Amino acid sequence: MELEKYSIGIGDRFGFEGAAQLRALQKAEALGVQIVPVWNKSNREHTIIGTSPEDTRHEAEEAVKACNWQRAYYVDADHISLETVDGFLSSSNFFTIDVADYLGKLASADAIASFLRDMQPFKGTLVIPGISTPFSVTDDRLKGIAQKYLYAAEEASRVYRYIADRKGVGRFVAEVSLDEANSPQTPDELFFILAAIARERIPLQTIAPKFTGSFLKGVDYVGDIDKFRCEFEDDLAVLASAIKTFDLPRNLKLSIHSGSDKFSLYPIINQAIRKFDAGLHLKTSGTTWLEEVIGLAASDGEGLRLAKEVYAEAFKRVDELCRPYLTVVDIDNRRLPNPKQVDSWNAVQYTEALRHDESSENYNLHFRQLVHVGYKVAAEMNGRFTSLLQAYRSEIEPKVTINIFDRHIQPLFLG
Repeated sequence: MELEKYSIGIGDRFGFEGAAQLRALQKAEALGVQIVPVWNKSNREHTIIGTSPEDTRHEAEEAVKACNWQRAYYVDADHISLETVDGFLSSSNFFTIDVADYLGKLASADAIASFLRDMQPFKGTLVIPGISTPFSVTDDRLKGIAQKYLYAAEEASRVYRYIADRKGVGRFVAEVSLDEANSPQTPDELFFILAAIARERIPLQTIAPKFTGSFLKGVDYVGDIDKFRCEFEDDLAVLASAIKTFDLPRNLKLSIHSGSDKFSLYPIINQAIRKFDAGLHLKTSGTTWLEEVIGLAASDGEGLRLAKEVYAEAFKRVDELCRPYLTVVDIDNRRLPNPKQVDSWNAVQYTEALRHDESSENYNLHFRQLVHVGYKVAAEMNGRFTSLLQAYRSEIEPKVTINIFDRHIQPLFLG
C-alpha cells in the first residue's frame, strides 16, 4: 500500500462531516490536484466522545459512497502506541506511531554501540544536497543523537512489527510522529533518526517532525516564520537524501501536524514542496468541529442557544478541558468573554468571535481555542448536540467544505 503524493488528514470529532470534507477534495481534483483523504481520530478523542475506531471507518465508507469517490482513502489510527493500537487494527489502514514519550530514553549499550558502528561512514563532514552548510559529525555527536532518539526508533519498530504481524506487511501506511517532542529536531538529527528507522526496516511513508514555534489548536502559527521556512526546506532536503542513502520508500514525505489553520505558513510550505517536488501530508485536527459550532450558531434559535451553552460550560471547566492539550493550547483566561456577555450575543457576534478571520475585530483566539477543546461538553449532552447536527445539515455542511478547501487546500496545494 503506497500513500499518494498529497494527502490530508481530516479529523472529525463526531463523525457527521465525511461527505462535506470529501467534497473539498473533489473540488481540488476538478482543478487538477489529487489529494487523498485520511480520516483521523485518536484514542483520546474516541474515549472522550464515546466512539470507536469502527465508527471512523464507517464514516469514511459512507462518505466515499455518497460522493462516488473513486480514489484511495485511508483511516488513521492517530497517535497510537502499543497500549492503544489493538482497538484500531481491524478498522485502520494508516497508523501514526507516536514516539514522543520515548525520546531521551536510553537504548541498551549494545544497541548504541551497534548504531555508532553503522554510522561511522558518515563521520567527518556530512554534506546534504540542498542544505548550504555541511554538518560536522563526531563520535560525541553521534552518541548524543543515539542516546536521545535510538530507543524511540526501537519503540517505533516494536509497534510497527506488532501491526504488521496482525495486518500483514504492505497492507497499511506507517507514519512516525515526533511532533510532540519538547524541541525541534535539527537536520542532522533528522538524518540519523531516519537512519535508525531504516535500520529497523520500517517502510516509513511519512514522518512528523517537531518544528520551531507553537502549533496551537485552531489558530495561526506563533513563531519566527523565516526560521520555519529554513527548517522546513532543510527537512525536505534531508528526506530526499535519506531516501537514497538508506533505501527508504521513495514516497517518504513530511507530515505536518498543524493543529490546523497555520495560514501564515501555507504559502511557505507550498513554495517549498514545489521547489523540491515533494509530497506532503497535512493533518488538519479538529476545526471541522468548530465549523459545526459556527453552523449551529449561524442558524440562530436553538442552534445558537446550544452553542452558547457549550461555551458557558467550557468556561467553567477550562482547566479540565485544557489539561490533555497543555502543549498545544495557550489561552489567556483574562481574554475570555464572560458567559453572561456571550449569552447576550446575536448569531453574528458569536460566529465572528469564533471564526478564524483575523480581519474581524470580533475574532477572539482565546475564545476559539477554548471552544476547540470544549468538544467534550458537546459529547456529554446526551444526543442534543448530535440531533442538532442532523437538523441543520444545510447550514453546517457548506461551512465544512469551505473551511477545508478555501482555507487549507487552496493556499497549501493549489497556491
